[in-house]
Formats: sequence, structure tokens, C-alpha cells
Amino acid sequence: MRILVIGSGGREHALVWKLAQSPRVRDIYAAPGNGGTAELAHNLDVSPTDIESLIKVACDRGIDLAVIGPESPLALGIVDALEGEGTPAFGPSREAARIEYSKVFARDLMRRYRLPCAQGASFACFKDARDYVQERAAPLVVKADGLAAGKGVVVAASKEQAIEALDDIMEKRIFGDAGDQVLIEECLVGREASLLAFTDGEAVVPMIPACDYKRALDGDQGPNTGGMGSYSPSEFFTPELTEQVLETIIKPAVRAMAQEGKPYKGVIYAGLMITEEGPKVLEFNARFGDPETQVILPLLRTDLVDIMEAVVEGTLSRIDIEWSAESCVGVVMASAGYPGSYETGFHISGLGEVDEGILIFHAGTTRDQGTGNLITSGGRVLTVAATGKTLADARAKVYRNLPRISFEGCYYRKDIAAL
Repeated sequence: MRILVIGSGGREHALVWKLAQSPRVRDIYAAPGNGGTAELAHNLDVSPTDIESLIKVACDRGIDLAVIGPESPLALGIVDALEGEGTPAFGPSREAARIEYSKVFARDLMRRYRLPCAQGASFACFKDARDYVQERAAPLVVKADGLAAGKGVVVAASKEQAIEALDDIMEKRIFGDAGDQVLIEECLVGREASLLAFTDGEAVVPMIPACDYKRALDGDQGPNTGGMGSYSPSEFFTPELTEQVLETIIKPAVRAMAQEGKPYKGVIYAGLMITEEGPKVLEFNARFGDPETQVILPLLRTDLVDIMEAVVEGTLSRIDIEWSAESCVGVVMASAGYPGSYETGFHISGLGEVDEGILIFHAGTTRDQGTGNLITSGGRVLTVAATGKTLADARAKVYRNLPRISFEGCYYRKDIAAL
């Protein structure tokens, strides 16, 4: 098979890495890929949101399966476009992907079908949103409705911070059209975790639960990021809790999308808060998470190509998906200043000095055209991951190797998977 992986982050490198292990795969193309995917796939200089060029690539290269990593091309309808030209694609349709790219849609869906979630309301008018905040008790969570690269959520400790967030989103338009509407919710308290599942629209098969860390600094301090690290499995996410989330959240969400005329295929990601009242939805994503994918796929024993093909063909119920009993920890190495402004173009050293078995998934990396050296090209640069018999074993391996890798201004959290 010839496979096209769309995207350029650590998630996409992990997908390429896992797909390359399949004996069924002949060639992998990454659009645009990064410095890591270049070692396993043919990188193509095509933007993930350039739908017309991606369709041409699929046709010209004889692609047998397209795998969509990020949310933006899903929101633009890449799956519909590819399938319309005869290329099978792993991911939800544009209408089904609304569960991620419109938080207001997702919340309305959850309320109609009584899925457990935070209390709140949506607004298209800044004054109305501000008045609502004035009537509520802090802390509050303010969310831009549309896609904002994982940065459109503000946990406001005070009413003043909530109003400032509203002003940024709705008046200053820091996220552009994503701020046409906002969602204001109560701040849920508990333990945060993620459960991803494969679904072909009917069958739903969970992956191993994972925990990720959104704040930039140790102790969950600093601004929200796209994710600074993760681990799997979660020690508190028991098989009983997995079954509860499946039956009360993920399966009902898949059924609800079908009833709404938006049948859902691909990966459905439930970001959860485990509260005293039980699990509640923080958000739905319409694809693999990042950095969760980097700690989930190393534990997958079943051929990922077989799973994706079954999802596309509607035969997921016939596949037995097996997982390793080990644990995996991944820590993100980021550029100084991330998630705010940061510089790029710094040489990355030490990648060949890590222990055997250490996994390095590239995100913001590329090759210097003059020297051929690997250099930084993004905010999140690398995810360094390792598996172990226990979570403590995996964590120790990662943190023993992180200091061996360096680039100017790099930083990483020191408390990932510190239980």
C-alpha cells in the first residue's frame, strides 16, 4: 500500500512511525512532514490545508489510504474531497468533524442527548457574554467556538480575567473567526484524562486511556499550550471507568452524530474531567491527540493499517485490537517563549546520544538547506518517549535521556507522570 499522512507535528511522526511497521506498507508520503518523518517517508512540500494539491498528490501517487492528522484539513472537508475522487481516507467528514471545530455545536449536541458536561452558555455578542460573567462566580472557563490551535481556552480565576479573555477573543479577535462565538462554562474540578476510540460509525473500540499536560510550566502553572507531555495508561483510569465513559459518553456521542445525519468515522477523542459526580466532557476532538498519540501508539500491538482499513470499510467489529501491558511516558521539548512568540532555526544536538529504545518524535524540526543539520522550526520541537514495565520505569528512562538533547532556549516540564 501507498499511504499519505497529512500533517507536520509529533502526532504525524508517530503515525508514520507506526504505519511503517506494517508489512502491508510499501511507501509513505508525509504532507508536509518534518525532519523526523523524512527518515521514514517521502516528505512533500504541500500544506495540510491545500485541499486541491492534496487531492492531486493522492491521484498522482496512487495513494491507497490517506490518514489525516490535524483538525484544520478535517474542518475544510479533506475526507469528503479525497473520497469524492476515489481515495479512501481515515477521518470524519466535514460535517462530523464539527464536534471539534465548533464548541458550541458540541455543547448543544451534548445537551440534546444528555451527555455529562459542564454547565454554561454560548454567546455571539460581547456585551451579553460580559453580563453573563458578571452574574456568575469565578473561576470560569472561556472558550473560543472555533479552532485556535489548542490555545482558545482560558481558565479565568476571576471575573476580570474572564472579561479580559472575552475581550481578546470577541473584540480584539486574536483567534480570528474562531471568536465569532464563545462558550462560557463552570470550571470543573477533578482529574483530567483523555480516552480516544476508533469507530466506524457503529462499532466503538477504546484505546488505552492517557493523561496530558496542557500548562507550559511545572505544577500546572503558566499559559495553556498544545500539550507539554503525556503518559499512558492512566493509573486512576480503571477498566470500570473506561466502560463507564464508553457507555455514557463516547458511544452515545457516536449514536447522536448518526441521528443528526452526520455519521462519524475515524478517531473520536473525549477530553474528560473525572469529577466527584463522575466523568464529564471537557471537549471532543475529531482526530488523534497530540501529544497523546506519541504515548498510545507505542503500546499498540495490532497493525494500525488493518485497524484504519476496518474503520474506513465499516468492519471494525471484526478486528481484535491488542495492547501492550507496559506504560509509556512522553515529554515535549519546546522553544523558549512557546506558546507565545519564539525564535526558530537553532541546531539540535544529542539525538544520537540517547539510550536504545528511546523514541524521539519530531514536531517543529526541519533540515537546514545549507548544512543539512536538523534545526528547530516550531514551538513544540520534539517529544521524547519511552516504554517501561511500570510508569515509573518509563518516566525514569525519559528523564535520564532528556538532558542529552539540546537546542538554544529549549525547555521542558520536569513533572510529567510524577504521580
